[in-house]
Amino acid sequence: MRVDDLVAIDVHTHAEISASGHGSLSPLLMGASGKHFGGKGHRQPAIAEMAAYYRERRMAAVVFTVDAEHATGHPRIANEEVAQECAEHGDVLIPFASVDPWKGRAGAREARRLLEQYDVRGFKFHPSLQGFSPDDRMAYPLYEVLEEFGVPALFHTGQTGIGAGLPGGGGIRLKYSNPLLVDDVAVDFPELRIILAHPSFPWQDEALAIATHKPHVYIDLSGWSPKYFPPQLVKYANSLLKDKVLFGSDYPLISPDRWLADFAELEIKAEVRPKILKDNAVRLLGLAVDEKEES
Repeated sequence: MRVDDLVAIDVHTHAEISASGHGSLSPLLMGASGKHFGGKGHRQPAIAEMAAYYRERRMAAVVFTVDAEHATGHPRIANEEVAQECAEHGDVLIPFASVDPWKGRAGAREARRLLEQYDVRGFKFHPSLQGFSPDDRMAYPLYEVLEEFGVPALFHTGQTGIGAGLPGGGGIRLKYSNPLLVDDVAVDFPELRIILAHPSFPWQDEALAIATHKPHVYIDLSGWSPKYFPPQLVKYANSLLKDKVLFGSDYPLISPDRWLADFAELEIKAEVRPKILKDNAVRLLGLAVDEKEES
């Protein structure tokens, strides 16, 4: 990956369909999510299509799925498939993995294998969809591996469109995605890099408090158009958190084209824009180090 040639790094995109046509969510949950974001659903591009899309825009993208089989009963897209396809498009795609925390120490062993054999660069957690509290000790063996390997843990925070509008929200509990539940993780794993995904409605202030208090906690801006960002989020991104805020779109739910067009209208300082769009992610993901090693 030639980092200098990139204009931006999108740290939050979803692999929603496998090569065999298996979806990352059940049709019921996928349909509800599509309606929540646009009313008509959305395309589910294959990973190769995602690579072409980002390559055309001179961007890189972090790609992941979510392993939530315990809570949903729906089998995941294989981490190995995501990693291998991203490796085939390593000029623009960066693989993250997802392991269900309910797997306990077996999940920790899987994470270690994925890190050692497939060069995944981080892990995605969706507490509401996976049905667990981030501070539950059953997840700690998994966090231990991530901290050991120096890769980030990305946690969905705030409300989710998954299950929105379904009876009982499709069984999905929003309380697990309160960012304050990640604060214990940041305390107990002080060297673990953590990304709080999304403007954390209705807990934006909690997310800002944690990110300013814990040195290795970041915030990504995915899932919302920037024109709807809470004013305090914009204020902190421009000041105290200018080195810890990351561009993320939530593609394919929100396109980076739409996100960037709205971001251009946001009152962000000129010197802060490149930090959010690329520089902070380069540092967090260790991409600059990789570039030096490859040269």
